[in-house]
Amino acid sequence: MADVFTYFEDLHKMPEIGMHEFKTSAYIADHLKKMGYEVQEHIGGGTGIVAVYDSGKPGPVLGLRADMDALGTKDGGAAHLCGHDGHMAMLLTAAEIIKEQKLVHKGKLKILFQPAEEISEGALSMLKGGAIDDIDILIGMHGRPIQECRVGQAAPALYYSAATHIRYDIIGKQSHGARPYLGVSALDAACLVVAAANALRFDSNVVYNLKATQIHADAGVPNAVPGNATVTFDLRSQSNDVMDLMIKKLTNAAKNAAASIGAEAVENILHSTPASIITPEVTNIIAEVIKEELGSQALIPPITTAGGEDFFWYPKEKPELKTGFIALGEDAQPGLHDPNMHFDHSALPNGVKLHVGLVKKILG
Repeated sequence: MADVFTYFEDLHKMPEIGMHEFKTSAYIADHLKKMGYEVQEHIGGGTGIVAVYDSGKPGPVLGLRADMDALGTKDGGAAHLCGHDGHMAMLLTAAEIIKEQKLVHKGKLKILFQPAEEISEGALSMLKGGAIDDIDILIGMHGRPIQECRVGQAAPALYYSAATHIRYDIIGKQSHGARPYLGVSALDAACLVVAAANALRFDSNVVYNLKATQIHADAGVPNAVPGNATVTFDLRSQSNDVMDLMIKKLTNAAKNAAASIGAEAVENILHSTPASIITPEVTNIIAEVIKEELGSQALIPPITTAGGEDFFWYPKEKPELKTGFIALGEDAQPGLHDPNMHFDHSALPNGVKLHVGLVKKILG
């Protein structure tokens, strides 16, 4: 029996970006097969894995999910800078304990190893592949930064924001700097788009923000007025309804602002993840498991973050699905996605205990 630290060390050494987790997927599938699980590979035509443990008796279908992908680096490589190596190691170790101790006494357990969380394509690919078609309860987990949750602590719910990245391609007409009236400045249009975006207002009772993060316009020489430009925006909202409205109003504002001087703005949604959709009943179960497995002192209140998580495509696309999401204290620092991100590995056994405890509580 391998331990969580061995799994972590192995997985940490094979970082792969979204939809290219070939070594990672093969490693996980091989170990799950050796444990005795029914293993489904290449879910949705990609690298996703589902391991099934069916009791053969009536009961709920519980899904536990871990993400597999690493982040790309500037040198063209990849590195686990968000803790997904830890997520996989904890769930893989729990899977081994669950099988060895025969902890599924009713219903069915489905363990999901999902690709491409960072690029917001993995959950959708798993949905396409039917991974959650029969799942009643689906629970995810993420290690947290030191500022949010300390080692030995866990929160029973983690409320992520909806996050959307939109690029507007601005189409004008290039002209000579001496004769700008013969063209349409895409640079001016881009500035108008940013100004129009900054004037938008939404429900002040909902936490949101909308801001330009990139602008590019260059005709190649200083004496030419650019005919093309791009402006990229980052949108965040605690409400999926407000996010939908933000996207609609921003696109209308961008198109009208560009059109006011004869340019065109074309919308391109680069990335989108929904805000958390969490079932209170499942949050209560998770809270009980945290107290039982880690002690009552370990339980802290739910956490709200402006970050995004593609896990919530599952309940958004399947509204009847009951979902929960655990925030696990790992003392990650200086921050998730930082090139120097590291966390306290002593937190890994805590995540294993919570996964195992959930199975005992729901399927025991």
